[in-house]
Amino acid sequence: MGYELSKEQMNEILSQLKEDYLIYAPKCFQDGGRFSDTDCIRYGEINKIEEIVFDKKAEYSFKEVLLPISQTLFYFTEDSVKEADAPKQGAIVFLRSCDLHSVKRLDEIYLRNGFSDYYYQRLRERVVFVLMGCQTAFDSCFCVDMGTNQSNEYDMSIDRSENGYQLDCKSNQLEKLLSQYATNNLSVTPAYVTETKTRVNIPSNLSYQIGNSNMWREYDTRCINCGRCNFVCPTCTCFTMQDIFYTDNEKAGERRRVWASCMVDGYTDVAGGASYRQKNGDRMRFKVLHKVLDYKERNGYHMCVGCGRCDDICPEYISFSHCINKLENGMKEVMEHE
Repeated sequence: MGYELSKEQMNEILSQLKEDYLIYAPKCFQDGGRFSDTDCIRYGEINKIEEIVFDKKAEYSFKEVLLPISQTLFYFTEDSVKEADAPKQGAIVFLRSCDLHSVKRLDEIYLRNGFSDYYYQRLRERVVFVLMGCQTAFDSCFCVDMGTNQSNEYDMSIDRSENGYQLDCKSNQLEKLLSQYATNNLSVTPAYVTETKTRVNIPSNLSYQIGNSNMWREYDTRCINCGRCNFVCPTCTCFTMQDIFYTDNEKAGERRRVWASCMVDGYTDVAGGASYRQKNGDRMRFKVLHKVLDYKERNGYHMCVGCGRCDDICPEYISFSHCINKLENGMKEVMEHE
């Protein structure tokens, strides 16, 4: 159902929704940027529609709503264990098409990868997704080539218009609320881009032979293994486990899972002191092939959604999209040496 609502009407709706939901969207954190006197666009809780940033890309993805950076799983004492409480409220998340496609990737890993992750599931089933239409693509986006520029898997969509905001609603619950403010007399299609400045080409003959290419050695010295590319990526899902013991009682504490990164030191450490993929180029190879090769072989579609955040965040200006475009020559190299 299509609606057009004013700013005031949208704020009244958000006010009612906040009784049952925490509402997250890209917002501006003043002076919160990586450099002095710069702002940061990232996800945070909002109260009014004016707080949502529609014309800039969020530097960090929405995923910390579903996968908290540090999440307590349970508390323990010497003789008891207590599961951590679930959030009392659900969540409404405003996100773009590429990020909405990444939810499918997160679901695949946490709900259908041979098991169903209880802690993820109890958050996931209480989340409402609002698709933010994209009028234009940002410089580093390559969503069109990854097939993630358009999505219909939303509960509601929102686009700015001359008179306020146009919405398409698929949720019965939200439908009842919206109908109190406007008559559904519009045909609304969320805006989406059909071309991007950045383009990628994944070779049709890409195989694991690419691992023998010399192209990965470039990243041995360029990459500083900070892991930022993993932390901003909406489809990276790795974590590590930490047991925290309280200082006032060393026999009590809590177990947390905390984001981890395949690009940082210690990720591949194993019992006995061994550590795999010590070279940064090997870590880059692992990450790239996970995003555009082995995940697709298992699930039929690429893990990468083309948001371009990894290109934007890298302090060494390493471009993931450029690396993808080097795969074709890398395959030629390894085929010639067979």
